[in-house]
Amino acid sequence: MELLELYEKISKGENLHTEFKEILPDNETLARAIVCFANTDGGQIIIGISDKKKMVGLESSDAGLLRIDDVAFNRCEPPITILAETIKVEDKTILIVNVPRGTQRPYRTKSGVYYIRSGNRCRQASWEEVRRLYQTSESIYFDECPIPQSAITDIDLDYFKSFVKKYIGLATEEGLLENYMLNLKILTEEKKPTVAGMLFFGKKPQIFMPESKIITAYISGKDISIPPSDKKDIIGKIEEIIDSTIKFLRLYLKQTHRIEGFKPEIYPEIPEDVLREGLVNAIAHRDYTIMASIRLFIFEDRVEIITPGKLPDSVTLESMKIGVSHTLRNPKIYNFLYKIGMVTDLGSGVYRMMKKMKDLGREIELLLTENEFIVKIPRGVK
Repeated sequence: MELLELYEKISKGENLHTEFKEILPDNETLARAIVCFANTDGGQIIIGISDKKKMVGLESSDAGLLRIDDVAFNRCEPPITILAETIKVEDKTILIVNVPRGTQRPYRTKSGVYYIRSGNRCRQASWEEVRRLYQTSESIYFDECPIPQSAITDIDLDYFKSFVKKYIGLATEEGLLENYMLNLKILTEEKKPTVAGMLFFGKKPQIFMPESKIITAYISGKDISIPPSDKKDIIGKIEEIIDSTIKFLRLYLKQTHRIEGFKPEIYPEIPEDVLREGLVNAIAHRDYTIMASIRLFIFEDRVEIITPGKLPDSVTLESMKIGVSHTLRNPKIYNFLYKIGMVTDLGSGVYRMMKKMKDLGREIELLLTENEFIVKIPRGVK
């Protein structure tokens, strides 16, 4: 930094990209300031400037430079690469810590706290802000991120044991379960349940992620403006939600019985595998950073499944229709669904839904709005 630029920054005062420190702060305070800038838009910590914008300088800069580098590497997670420099102003030494906008956001201090810069101050990030940082980062998928305020005791261990035994075929002794959860990214190293872990194995997932429910409604008409005749918020683990939603659909979708040979055959107006595919697709690929629930409406002439969020990167409506889309927004959730046989790992779910309905003489409609993906499945009501 040139001397003239330093004077300009001092005259402007603290702002989104600049913070003054009169003395070299303790390690935790320094880590907090570095994390703040890395999680936001980058900036500079200028040390040796008082609150009244007076240059007081530092006695020793060499030890300070070493300590700052150590804090950025060892007390910030992931480690943050900073550039520290000094400027001599008469007999005073001013230390400038240049913190770039992080490429592995979100960052946190060693104590596990996430901070962001807001105006001219540093503050703890809200859970929603942390979610957004994970979503925009290329270093980690959001469904791997830890859920604050949760603990390993919020995981249903009996359910997890059953899952491990049935779908993975591993021993289920108590001493092994925690190690399995770490390897499957159900828990973080700090023993915090992840988003995927909570949604699939949590005792009560909606306590921590209330938007993870499915809002279902039966509407005796063709328009959303008509009050629903029946409405239910479906909660629980992902597998429970799928089963309960299918049961709700069965209540209002008709079936016909035909005699083929000596036995009656049941023909649902919408094949259940089509409904299940649409439902599982919504759960597997929705944007969990958006504070909105999946909605499923049964109208007189159609079933609509409305999923929060745009399509994942590189996925288009056209690529979905021909079965060549397999970009995963939530790979851990998808992997658990794969293990219980709910998805095929081929990216052809929507294509198979559309083909099956076309064979019945009906066309599925796909729509994409600013913040939602909508699937309209026509009913076979005469």
